Amino acid sequence: MRDDNDPELNGKYLGTITKDFVKVADTLKEASYQVRSRKFSDFPIFPVCKSDQPIGQLLIGNTDLKVDWNYYITYLDEFIQRKLIDNEGIEGFKNAYKNPDEYCCLFVVDQDFTNFVYIPYPNE
Repeated sequence: MRDDNDPELNGKYLGTITKDFVKVADTLKEASYQVRSRKFSDFPIFPVCKSDQPIGQLLIGNTDLKVDWNYYITYLDEFIQRKLIDNEGIEGFKNAYKNPDEYCCLFVVDQDFTNFVYIPYPNE
């Protein structure tokens, strides 16, 4: 897992994700804060997918708001339980994880691309 955003993402996905992100950022930031403040996890993750996917709980559906992606919420433990991150990868994930007060950790799931992406929250 790399610490920087994948170049493939920049061309194909970043535009639609960024367009959506403006609409959902406040909700995701608050959800991230709640996960951390309630001690569920220090590592909230937001899987995003245009269709249904099994990771996490649906937080914002693409029919709830006019957005292209469905936004789910989960955290590191589910990725470990589902063996999406193995024991050797846990430390690397934690080291690459960016400050959750400043960045949203998205897990983009699409036909051609599946990866973690960090997007900065808009400045207030």
